[in-house]
Amino acid sequence: MARGPGPGSSIPSSTTRKERSRMPELQFESALAHAEAPEGLAVGLREIADRGMIDLRGLTVDRKFMAAAKEVLGTDLPKKPRTSVSWGDIKILWLSVDQWLILCPRGKAGELVAALRAGLAGIHSLAVDVSDMRAIIRVEGEGAREVLLKGSSLDLLDESYAPGTVRRMRFAEIAALLHVVEENVIDIYVFRSYAHYTWEFLVKTAGKGAAVRLFGKQTAPV
Repeated sequence: MARGPGPGSSIPSSTTRKERSRMPELQFESALAHAEAPEGLAVGLREIADRGMIDLRGLTVDRKFMAAAKEVLGTDLPKKPRTSVSWGDIKILWLSVDQWLILCPRGKAGELVAALRAGLAGIHSLAVDVSDMRAIIRVEGEGAREVLLKGSSLDLLDESYAPGTVRRMRFAEIAALLHVVEENVIDIYVFRSYAHYTWEFLVKTAGKGAAVRLFGKQTAPV
């Protein structure tokens, strides 16, 4: 049987320490990182990629929950359906009677989730970082609402869709969330896997040649 080198053997051996291979560092890339809005659109289109998103759930009738959430967030959770509130760099969108979507700078999402969980400890609630679940596409400029009407049955020209309004909707046959930021600035939230589909739909329907001006003189296609 072959034997390895014994004590005093002249066979050289390596004393170089082997470093453990390092795992590659993960880097965030937004859903539409490589998408660009072409020239000649009737409205502005851009992705809002710097937002962290937190799904918060609890009972509005639970005073301890409402008080603890306010202590962490700095403001009351909105109770009125389809509304939103802002406090500093935090926005809170009402989703249902027991659910809210909290928006914050992306780099602060983990810290805010941890603070919510600590503040709500022992209270029936849920706080989850869902920053990578959805993509946000902003449609802005005069005619933004008319562009969105092409993919939705909602009457976005109605005065009930004032700034701050939040509404779940079907947009271009997919589930979406609408947030009216300003009169002519609207954010559309879609699941990340539908981001490119939604972007392409908006690019095609936002072209100047496809512009629609309701209750006024229509622009001839160019």
